[in-house]
Amino acid sequence: MVQLGDLVPDFEADTTQGKLQFHAWLADSWGILFSHPKDFTPVCTTELGEVARLLPEFERRSTKVIGLSVDDVGSHLRWESDIAEIRGYSVNFPMIGDADRRVANLYGMIHSNASDTLTVRSVFVIDPAKRLRLEMTYPASVGRNFVEILRVLDALQLTDEFPVATPVNWQQGEEVIVVNSVSDDEASRRFDGFRETKPYLRFVKDPKT
Repeated sequence: MVQLGDLVPDFEADTTQGKLQFHAWLADSWGILFSHPKDFTPVCTTELGEVARLLPEFERRSTKVIGLSVDDVGSHLRWESDIAEIRGYSVNFPMIGDADRRVANLYGMIHSNASDTLTVRSVFVIDPAKRLRLEMTYPASVGRNFVEILRVLDALQLTDEFPVATPVNWQQGEEVIVVNSVSDDEASRRFDGFRETKPYLRFVKDPKT
């Protein structure tokens, strides 16, 4: 199982947009790898259409998106026609064909208590250094919230650039927390002051706004 901070496994795979080498394909971008149990499943049909709709938002965050299920590429392409018809957005990102479950096993997507053969519905957020920064696994009955995944990307990219953390329910443009390793003097210089609630809880404006 890949854990937070690990270098994610590289692999070569056939996709709906041709063969690719995963690390080379990511290049210097952030990446979202997300898995589906099987093609032509109802919940995932809605999810893939939503990701296609949101793709410009991922691109604005320098993030590449790629899906996977244990069906082959031909099946993915047939499914994409249904998704475009139902959701109104063509799938405009690659889908990995993983019929031999090689990639699924590399990333620990097969959970025996859920299924011995189908991938669980996981999301992996990968940074430009190819390290895992977030992993979420959803039950089959619950659709994923890709707006939340965009929010996580915003938070990760902000906190990589500045010595801050994001509070509960944070949205881009709202106040953030100064990390405790930054002294009051440094916080005053770096952020043009701060708002102290407790000595360990200091707020500043979103430094990107």
